[in-house]
Order: sequence, then structure tokens, then C-alpha cells
Amino acid sequence: MSEIQLRRSKTTVSFLILGALVIVLFAANLTIGSVNISPAKVFRVLTGASDVETTVRFIVLDSRLPAAITALLAGASLAVCGLMMQSAFRNPLAGPSVLGVNSGASLGVALVMLLWGGTFRGSTMGMTGISVVMSGAFAGAMCVMGLILFLSNILRNPVTLIIAGMMTGYLVSSLITLLNFQATAQGIQSYVMWGMGSFGGQTRETIIPFAILTCVGLIFSLSLVKSLDLLLLGEDYARNLGLNLRLTRNLLLIATGILSAVTTAYCGPVSFIGLAIPHITRLLFPTDFHRLLMPACILMGGAVAMLCNLLCLIPQSGILPLNAVTPLIGAPVIIWVILKSRR
Repeated sequence: MSEIQLRRSKTTVSFLILGALVIVLFAANLTIGSVNISPAKVFRVLTGASDVETTVRFIVLDSRLPAAITALLAGASLAVCGLMMQSAFRNPLAGPSVLGVNSGASLGVALVMLLWGGTFRGSTMGMTGISVVMSGAFAGAMCVMGLILFLSNILRNPVTLIIAGMMTGYLVSSLITLLNFQATAQGIQSYVMWGMGSFGGQTRETIIPFAILTCVGLIFSLSLVKSLDLLLLGEDYARNLGLNLRLTRNLLLIATGILSAVTTAYCGPVSFIGLAIPHITRLLFPTDFHRLLMPACILMGGAVAMLCNLLCLIPQSGILPLNAVTPLIGAPVIIWVILKSRR
């Protein structure tokens, strides 16, 4: 067997293992929790069997299934955002939050919760409803995204654009701090709870638009694979091959903005997944070609996010905040990347 055939077979085996891991973790998210449900009973619920208790049906269909789908799609989205940012800016420490999009979403939520007294888990769909909070997060993220797109046409240097995004994030954080002085105790509590991150706040109704938006963003990102591979050759060479660098950069920013905005709006500002998953994926797939890395990141991101969701359920007395679990996986990876770069 030639070296190329051996490499292809290893890649195929790696994809099969990763796909099987995603399936196992998805099934585990449906069976493991404060109330353990057997896989056979979960299967009967999913197939519409009528001999299953109403309580079990509610737990599986209205709680665990939306949370598992949210974790799968959110992890995939953040991983793809991190891969695109690290490739576009040639910076191994670039992530979906580097451009300030997550901060923009946080500002939108702060305006709803802190300034107008909204709550995250309201019982109506008005100002206190979950739909308004998510709309505020999405609007705030897209406003920052529009500013970054405007700056990208002025600032040609990618490093300068990263600095501008970071400064935008700091400015937004200052505005959020000022909003705390006008907020009620209930508003501050709701905002703090949202900032901890969670995959479990969705229902069968709210998961539908989330799934549609993230799938559209992932398909859009997959269409940019060829452009990302050309960027690996260098900007001058890519330009000579007919690649429009400004258009490509704007499309990458739009794809990252959509995925980051939707994920942050629904799940809160999830940390480390977008930053660490591309590096974990490269350990399993030692290649620079995005036609392999991006699908692998989608699977790896979904798997790690579902694993984090399971770890949040370990305490029997309650649920751990998501952002208390993700650094346990992401921080060691980032430390390893820094030490590797130093060597």
C-alpha cells in the first residue's frame, strides 16, 4: 500500500471513529441525567410508542433532545468559527470572540435584562420572554459584525483588524458595566445566569429556528473551503490565482458573525470551544487542507460540546454552569499551543 493510500485509509478510519463518538455521546445525552432512562425506553419515545410514561416522554422530547441538538450544533458552529478565524488571520489563538461579536451579543442581552428589566426565562413572549432576549443578543452581535465589516474595508492588515475587534469588545464591556448601575437585582441575576452559558435552555419550539440558522451558517462556511485552502498558499499567490481577498475576508467575517451570533444568543457566551477544537482536530487529522479539517471540526466540536453538557449533569443536586466545564478541556489545549509555539 502506497503512502497516499495509507494516509487516506487513516483519514477514513478517523472520520468513522469520530462519527461513532458523536452518535454515542448524542445517545448518552438522551439517557443520562438526574433521572436515568434506559436506551430502549428512549428509542420507544423517539419512535412514537404509546406505552411510555408521560413524564419520561416529556424529559426526552422537551428537555434532553433539544439540549443534545443544541450542544451538537453549537459546538460545531463554534469550532468552524475558530478554524476560519485561525486560518484567515494566521493566528493560532484567534477564536470566535476575537472580533467582539460575542461582546455585541452580550450588550444586546444586557439592554434587555439590565436596562429594561427583562428576564431570561419569562413565561410570556413579550419583554420578559426568551424570544426578546435572543433577538437582543442577535441584534447586538450583528451590529458589531457590521462595524467589523466596515472596518475590514479600511484596515487591510489582519492584525490591525483583530486589535480593532478586541478594542470593540472592551468598549462593549464598559457599556455593560455602566448598565449594571441602572439594573434591578432580578435583571442582574438573570444576566449573570445567561453569561454562565447553557445548552439546556431550548424547547421543541425554539430549537427549530436555531437549527435552521446554524445549518445555513455551516453550509455557507463549507462553501468557503476552497478559498481557505488558497489562502494557505499566501495572499500574493492566491490573488494571482484569481481569489478576491477583500470579498473572501468579508465572506469569512459574515459566516463567523452569523454562527457566533446565533450560538451566543441561544447558549450564552460559551468559552474555549471555538478556540481549542481546531487544535484538537489537527492532532487527529494532521493536515492543513480545509476540505478535511472543516468537516472534522464540525464532528469534533459537536462531540466535545455534548461531552461538556454531560459533565454539567454530574452533580445530582443541580446543573453546573457550562463555562465552568469548558475551560477544563480548552485551557490545557491552549497552554499546549502556547508552549509549542515557544519551542
